[in-house]
Amino acid sequence: MTDSAVLSRRRVFASALSLAALGAVRPGLAATLLRTPTQTAGPFYPRTIPLDADTDLVQIAGRAQRAAGQVTHVMGRVLDDMGRPVSGARVEIWQCDAMGYYHHPRDRRGETGGDPNFQAYGHMAVGEDGAYRFRTIKPVPYPGRTPHIHFAVSGPGFEGWTTQMYVAGEPLNDTDFILNRVNDAKARASLIIPLGPAPEIEAGALAGTFDIVLGGVRT
Repeated sequence: MTDSAVLSRRRVFASALSLAALGAVRPGLAATLLRTPTQTAGPFYPRTIPLDADTDLVQIAGRAQRAAGQVTHVMGRVLDDMGRPVSGARVEIWQCDAMGYYHHPRDRRGETGGDPNFQAYGHMAVGEDGAYRFRTIKPVPYPGRTPHIHFAVSGPGFEGWTTQMYVAGEPLNDTDFILNRVNDAKARASLIIPLGPAPEIEAGALAGTFDIVLGGVRT
């Protein structure tokens, strides 16, 4: 990929982020929103943050080849339970690669078969509108787990918070032991996000919106 092509792609990506942030504003929010359930961070949160830890997990800086897997844009807003944006929050995501391996020393399955072109972790600080966006891959299952992406949110005015985002229509959702620890059906459904074709963002890509509602935020 040429430098001009990379620059062009990143400009398109940045423009799409701005449009998504504007379109994410939900009119007529209820007085109190359903809080997003917290879930375990799991054993594979990175021990060290990679040098390239931006919002594009598909393309690592300095590598010509992109990650294996279907490109997926995950976006949304960080809100308090009154529907107000939580400005200044830091959003982190991490997930396994398209082969089902985490880039973590505790996941020894990936020592010889992992995807070196997958960033595996990204983070960003949201603006005043609370909007975030990541370019990653569609999550895949691995032994014992349905496809998911880990999320962590931190910032002033609230305690650190983690959860996992799941993909609508995945058959393993019905038996996943982490997802089904959420007993309330509405709360559990709030973690399961439809992913649909998004040719207006990127050819062949998927996109989904995962709004994160925090409780106990001090404003």
